[in-house]
Amino acid sequence: MNELITPSDIVLRLVVATVAGVILGLNRDLHDKPAGVRTMGVIALAAACAVLCVLLADPSDGALSRVIQGLVTGIGFVGAGVILHTPGDRRVHGLTTAASTWFAVAVGILSAVGLWWVLLVAGLLCLLLLIFGRDAELWMHRLIGGPPPDVPALPDAPDRPSNDRGD
Repeated sequence: MNELITPSDIVLRLVVATVAGVILGLNRDLHDKPAGVRTMGVIALAAACAVLCVLLADPSDGALSRVIQGLVTGIGFVGAGVILHTPGDRRVHGLTTAASTWFAVAVGILSAVGLWWVLLVAGLLCLLLLIFGRDAELWMHRLIGGPPPDVPALPDAPDRPSNDRGD
């Protein structure tokens, strides 16, 4: 067992992972998307638990690397569950929520290994993207003269901007 990580460190890392996951999930909840506060909090907490198990039991770099690879790969199945494609609509719904679940794993990993500054900067950047990304995306499309992101780029497509991208 790794004596350098104290019980208070473990509690701190688990709490930070959970709180950061909950903050990420709050954004999804506020936009009425799947995988909200509870889901993101649990994903981040689970990732932190898995990484802490390795850090406490076998702190070798190889073991930690394998656990992180498994977490990042495994969360893809959860993310795939929130992605929907409506036939005939040409839009895919749930991509941002799927990406958020993937980021929740990173939150747990960063918390577990104690990379606080990386967690803070990455968390702020993620929240900025989630909060202001849609407006920035629409502004950039207007700037370059392209169709709004919700309108398929087909010659016979109606000019109808949508308020709900579904991601």
